[in-house]
Amino acid sequence: MPVWLQAGLWGLLAGSALLIGAAIGYFTHVPQRAIAAVMAFGSGVLISALAFDLMDAAYQRGGFLSAAVGFIGGAAVYTTANWLLAQKGAKHRKRSGDQQPSQAEDSSSGLAIAVGSLLDGIPESIVIGLSMLEGGAVSLVAVIAIFLSNIPEGLSSSAGMKHAGRSVTYVFGIWLGIAIISGVASLLGYALFSGFAVGVIAATTATAAGAILAMLVDTMIPEAFELAHDFAGLVTVVGFLAAFALTKLGG
Repeated sequence: MPVWLQAGLWGLLAGSALLIGAAIGYFTHVPQRAIAAVMAFGSGVLISALAFDLMDAAYQRGGFLSAAVGFIGGAAVYTTANWLLAQKGAKHRKRSGDQQPSQAEDSSSGLAIAVGSLLDGIPESIVIGLSMLEGGAVSLVAVIAIFLSNIPEGLSSSAGMKHAGRSVTYVFGIWLGIAIISGVASLLGYALFSGFAVGVIAATTATAAGAILAMLVDTMIPEAFELAHDFAGLVTVVGFLAAFALTKLGG
């Protein structure tokens, strides 16, 4: 099987976790404190993965300058795009309660939430493709970490969409579309960057890491802290340790 196709399938696999989370969040009643705890765990997983896998890989490939410029740049681009989408009604797209506006309350919120959810998923997917540029083998640590974090993302956001009166078609249409686009983004992450210089690949990996960290602080961690603040830190640490163990076992 061509490596570019493998990259796409790995991205699709990681993105499919959004659908699993969405099904749990939409069709079952999960207490909001439990959702918040799962969000905290997913945040810890991603923080660990981007620190010990993504940023380390960026530093080893391109040195500190490439990693630093990419990291700050990714956070800046994500934050700007997220701020613009928040003005259109996507601010609370990861929230599981009644914070998300309905279509009747804000006619532009449906599209904004869809675009915002896509914005959250693309950097993670590109990372999977980039991880295959050396030797054609995927970083299983990255795939597992992204898969584990996507479940609470889909769960919390879909619960919030249900509270806002979104239809089943809308909710699962979004997550199915994002899962497919995740596969495409991973494929492109490999295919487009396979001929680039090492420094460019390093900066791109760091850019994705910066965007992921900004996404965590802006969208996932607030949900985790609001309802599970007494235990959010502990659960985040457990998630961090789980991904840290994966990194060491994978190495």
